[in-house]
Amino acid sequence: MSLDPIDFSDLKNKTAVITGGAGVLCTSFAEALASVGANLALLDLNEEAAVELAGRLQAETGVQTIGIQADVLSEESLVVAREIIHSELGSVDILVNGAGGNAPSATTGIEQLSDPGDLESSFFGLKLDGFKSAFDLNFIGTMLPTQVLAWDMVERRKGAIINISSMNAFKPLTKIPAYSAAKSAVSNFTEWLAVHLAPMGIRVNAIAPGFFLTEQLKFLAFDEEGNLTPRYQRVHQKTPMNRLGKPEELKGTLLYLASDISSFVTGVVIPVDGGFNASSGI
Repeated sequence: MSLDPIDFSDLKNKTAVITGGAGVLCTSFAEALASVGANLALLDLNEEAAVELAGRLQAETGVQTIGIQADVLSEESLVVAREIIHSELGSVDILVNGAGGNAPSATTGIEQLSDPGDLESSFFGLKLDGFKSAFDLNFIGTMLPTQVLAWDMVERRKGAIINISSMNAFKPLTKIPAYSAAKSAVSNFTEWLAVHLAPMGIRVNAIAPGFFLTEQLKFLAFDEEGNLTPRYQRVHQKTPMNRLGKPEELKGTLLYLASDISSFVTGVVIPVDGGFNASSGI
């Protein structure tokens, strides 16, 4: 009896769209999909960065890759992007909702309120516009691109949607209530949409990264002398692998969820976190 090899060959020549496509983690996603022959549309507010990354990946792998300026909170912008994708790459097979992030205006100055005199630095000092900016980017910025870009999958009764949740959905971190609430909503929405679209043959799953060493995080995790800040010393202590993740360590999970290898997997949120979610810290 012969056995078929287990690989990601089914992704070759598929069209994958990545929102937030020029970001650090999404760059790793794009590299992974390009390495197995998927054609790519990288959507990002920063058109220059998206086009530059697309050019590099196409030169390195030979896959057709385009960078498109798009705003995940604008239906009009996403419709224009869809028309460009259809024109240059064809129908969408895979959607990675990678756009997201936190904002200083949605972050409290203190971890816990223990003095009534600190109200302005606490939850009570947050402004609605700041809270909405982080919540909408992460949740509406997942929901709206799915509404606009997943139509092709419905027509073909096949497709894969991969959302990006976070460890904050499992265990909300101090100081970032809007981001934590939004990622919790993303996880719940992933499960809801997986049930809703299952009869159409569309799988919906999510990845929940733990703490990854990105350029943005370096400024929060390390002081000027290159030592871990007290907050990130605690992150290490509560992560059984005792380190931060590397963006390339997300590639395997992404390819698994995008490929037909996981054809009976839908509605799951997979932590990639060095054991953070499994640990009580004791």
